[in-house]
Amino acid sequence: MTPDAAATPGAAVSRTGLTYAFGETNAVDGLDLTVTEGEVFGLLGPNGAGKTTAIRCITTLLPVPAGLVRVFGHDAAGNRMAVRRLLGYVPQQLSADAGLTGRENIALFARVFDVPRRERAERVGQALAAVDLTDAADRLAGTYSGGMVRRLELAQALVSAPRLLILDEPTIGLDPIARTDVWEHINAVRAATGMTVLVTTHYMDEADQYCDRVGLMHRGRIQALGTPVELREGLGARRSAAGAAATDPLPTLEDVFRDIAGSGLDDRSGGFRDVRSTRRTAGRVG
Repeated sequence: MTPDAAATPGAAVSRTGLTYAFGETNAVDGLDLTVTEGEVFGLLGPNGAGKTTAIRCITTLLPVPAGLVRVFGHDAAGNRMAVRRLLGYVPQQLSADAGLTGRENIALFARVFDVPRRERAERVGQALAAVDLTDAADRLAGTYSGGMVRRLELAQALVSAPRLLILDEPTIGLDPIARTDVWEHINAVRAATGMTVLVTTHYMDEADQYCDRVGLMHRGRIQALGTPVELREGLGARRSAAGAAATDPLPTLEDVFRDIAGSGLDDRSGGFRDVRSTRRTAGRVG
């Protein structure tokens, strides 16, 4: 199936005027965003900013009107299956089955993503090798450490050889060593394949170190967009114009986040179910 004629050249993802409401609340409110092919793009924001809703629209898990979301030129409304074949998705909630081995988990995803039967064994082996789980492939996933579980879920998403990998809080609940390990495997696969990565994270150090560009989302819209350096320098310039001393430390990406989102503790910052889901996920991988 060929891409739509209205596609943005060089864009892995393009969203124009996207709005998605739950009842009277606009979780996404007129969102305009383009993710360039081959980049690592970080979508940042406080709880309730609309990040996960935006991702679910991209992955076709939520319905959107025609023409508002395109993935490599394919309309997410009219060409849902074409979009899904291009994606690998690691949700915030755990997707691995503790009662299956690592190999069985990945093989299940190979079937779900319609990897040809004759290619499945090889593709499963390649996915295991890509995340350094070959030696643990035949152990039950329930015996894996938190970092291994996240790498297994990454392998599940990679088995279909996606052009776009979407990661929703991929390192939540992991210690710093395990977080670094997960990112090293993501970057290795990206370097080998040229795939595009779209990630949400609350770890500002991850976004600063690993993302080519970041979009800071608040109240359903992108409030700031650029490279981490551009955003930090922009805040520094605004502070200098406001009279900050030249000896003041340079802003961090967390400072930019706070400047855009404020405290983040308002009535849109998620609810009881969001907190329960996040803590359950963190607890199971910790």
